[in-house]
This record gives sequence, structure tokens and C-alpha cells, in this order.
Amino acid sequence: MYINDIINDFYKKIIGKKVLVLANCDVDSVCSCKILQWLFQCDSIVYTLIPVQGIQHMITAFEEHASDVKLVILVNCGGTLDLLEVLQPEQDVVFYIIDSHRPSDVCNIYNNEQIYIVQKPGDEEVIPDFDDIFGNDDLDDEDGSEREGDSDDEGESRAAKRQRLNESAILRRRERRLWEDKRNRLMFDYTQFTYYGRSSAIVLYELAWRLSKDNIDVLWWGIVGVTAQLVLGQTTTERYQEEIENITLHIGRLCPSVADDDNASLHSASTAHATAQYTTATRISSEKDLALALYRHWTVEQSLRHSMFTAVRLKLWTVRGEKRLQQLLAEMGLPLVESKQMFVAMDLSLRRQFHDMMNKMADSHQLDNVVFQSFTLHHGCRHKYQATDCVYAIVALFNPSDKEIKYNDCFRDALASLSRQHRTLLEEGIERAKKLLTVIYRQTHNALDMKQIISAGPFLYMVIQEGSLDARYYSEPTCLGMLAYIALRSYVASSRKRAAGL
Repeated sequence: MYINDIINDFYKKIIGKKVLVLANCDVDSVCSCKILQWLFQCDSIVYTLIPVQGIQHMITAFEEHASDVKLVILVNCGGTLDLLEVLQPEQDVVFYIIDSHRPSDVCNIYNNEQIYIVQKPGDEEVIPDFDDIFGNDDLDDEDGSEREGDSDDEGESRAAKRQRLNESAILRRRERRLWEDKRNRLMFDYTQFTYYGRSSAIVLYELAWRLSKDNIDVLWWGIVGVTAQLVLGQTTTERYQEEIENITLHIGRLCPSVADDDNASLHSASTAHATAQYTTATRISSEKDLALALYRHWTVEQSLRHSMFTAVRLKLWTVRGEKRLQQLLAEMGLPLVESKQMFVAMDLSLRRQFHDMMNKMADSHQLDNVVFQSFTLHHGCRHKYQATDCVYAIVALFNPSDKEIKYNDCFRDALASLSRQHRTLLEEGIERAKKLLTVIYRQTHNALDMKQIISAGPFLYMVIQEGSLDARYYSEPTCLGMLAYIALRSYVASSRKRAAGL
């Protein structure tokens, strides 16, 4: 069932209890677990965190710890499954689902005793009524009562009784068939598409805010979770805009300009000094940025090649697309030598003008949405990371460089990369993300060139040979999802080009 009050119906229920947290291996889940760890630390809640990758891993992890815990939190997993059917728990085990995957399983929605769904349903979710999907028990009861009544009618002739039973049986079968047809139609409409709801990380950030336990780090984890949905194609631009409006208000509250204002003298000396020092050390800014992957940590040319927005619009898998890229750089006034240097090594004046250069080229090269509202985390004066940088880094950390590294070790590295004390892990993730993006776009371009993306009615499929050079990168679901998303967008752009006769 859906809970009404996240504090009273969820958080206060787990205080003082031992909790088992089963978390999916994705970016939003990592950010959500980071926030949960902070809340658990604040209230001294004992917990066990187990990353899972697939249904079988979730079942195994639950069975190993089922005897020790009675409270289970599922982060971005389990929401689309009938948990009681899959996990077979004892009756005193309670599940709290924090899952952005949709649609939620109807058995979880209508279970009022053991399963509680933390996120509220969105406007796009049309959940079937209880009677329309579980109402067949009433028909069974009517069948039983009529059979009992028939046995008492001893005075009725055998022929009349047989005729009446046949008529009533036909009516009942017809009524049941109509009910089943309606149920099947409703369930098909409800489950035919998979999609995503709100980010689990931002839901948990709002919990921390309502508990007065939020800070800049917790807000940043929520921002990364929201940004991950945008980068991975799991949310719409409109929903992202709604989220950033609320996030901007929290930034104004948590990152005040006390350290920069003369009003700091109104505070006590110690408070003013502490606030100024904290604000200078870490702050979040909301600003317009370019939808280019890792461009602050890469060369401009490579970032343009491996950003979905520019790669799809310019059709960089074609010869004409390659010429358009060179033309774009020339029209921007960016020397080829500079475009092939690391962004931080470019001429200072070119770096400062880079945003304006891209804006001027937007109309002529159909790059209308190349600028979007983003967030940047500042560590002092030297280190700053865009939210999309963190998303790509975490995705890359889930893809181990060594086959011997387990997925739970990757999950721990991803968790650690969100901490200020482990910036080296984040930097490592960014470097690995460059390699990952290069592999994904190379795979997509090769598939388009060799016509390996096959149309099968309403679906497309692409086969990756298991023994191929880059196949190991796609054993991780998030990386495979990125490949599918980029290949789909590229195929659609290529199909439109063929349809237009270009």
C-alpha cells in the first residue's frame, strides 16, 4: 500500500530496529543509499546494506538474512514484482519499497499488512481498482451458495433442476468470462509499458529535509540522482524542470552568501567564521551549462563526438556528419589544435567564450537544447564537478576494469566516490567514463554502418556477439541501457534522414 506520511509511516517505524537494505546497482540507488546511510548514522540505526543485481541476487540476499531482520528496505528493486510470491517471507516481515521503476505491482499496492510503498503514485499512473482485478472471489462465493441451495430443493423435479442449473451455470460462466476479459485488458494497459517515476534519491532527500537532517552533501546526492534520470533518458525535460525549481530553493537555503556579505558581522564571531569556512569549502551552484559529456575533463572535440545530443544531431557516424563537426569547430572560431587539447589546457579566453560560441552555433546546426540548467559542486576554489560528470563517473565505476572485481565491490566504490574524502575515486571514474563512452559510441556507429540494428515491427534489436572485443562492457545493466538508448536515438535520426531522401 502507499503510505501517506513518510516520517510517521516509514522513518519512525524503523528507528531502533535492525534493517536490511537491498539496493539495485544503479546511480539513483547509490545516491539513495548514501542518504539512507546518513540518516541511519544520525539516529544510530543498525542496518545491513546488500547491493543486488537481478531478481535471483535479491532472492538469495533476502534468504541469507531473513532470520535476522524483520524490516526490509528495497531501493530501486522489487517494486515491479509480487514480493510475497517471489520472496516467500514470514508473516511478520515488513517491506518498505523505495523504487523509481514503474509500473508498481498491483499485489504490492493492495497489500495493507506487509508491503508499504514510500513514493506516491504519479499522475501518469492509472492503477486498476481492487474489485476489477481481485473481485473473482465474490463469484466463487455465489457458486458455492447456489450449490448449497440446490441440494435443499428436494421437491423440485430432476429435469427442472437440471435446466435451472444449466441456465445459472451459463450465466455465471458468461459473467466470469466478461470479468476476466476486463481484468486482462486493464492489466495489459497497466503493464504494457515500463517507465520511471521520481528519483528515489530526491524522495529521500525530502525526507532528510523534513527531519531537519539535510546539508549540502545530502542535497548534492539528491541532485545527482535526479540528473542521472535525465542523462540516462529516464525522465522528461518537463519533470526535470519541476525538480530543479524545488532544488534551487534548497540551494538558496543551504548555500547562503553569508561569507560574502557584510551581514556576516550580525552573527557571532565564531558562527560567522565557521559559516564562511564551510561555505568556501563546499557549495553548490545552479547555472546554465552545456549538454556535453565530461567536457571539463576532456577535449572539446572528443566531448562533441561522445555526447548524445551533438552526435545524434550532427549524425557523426556518417562522412557528412564528420564534415559538419569540423565546420562547427571552424565557425566557432576554435582552432583545431585547441579543440584537441584538454579543456583545462586551452587558452583562457577561449575557455571563457566557449559557452557563447556554442550558443551562437545552436540555430545554424540545430543544437537548440545544447544549453540546460545544471548544478555544480565546488570543493574550495580548485575542484568543481558538474552533476552529469558524477553520473558518468558512477556508471563507469559499476563497470570494473578487472573481471575479478565483484559487483558489490563496484557498489562500494560508487558509494565512496560521492564522499569528499574520496575525490580520487571520482577522478578515476571520470577517466573510465571517457573509455566507456568511446566504446559505446563506437559500437553504435559500427552497428549503424553495418546495418546491425534490425526493425522487428514495433521493436528494434541489435545483437552483440559474446566473444567480441567490447562485449564485457555490456554485462552491467546500466551500461547496456546507455547503449540501447544511444543506439535508439541514433537509429531514429538515421531513419528520418533516409525518409527525407538526404
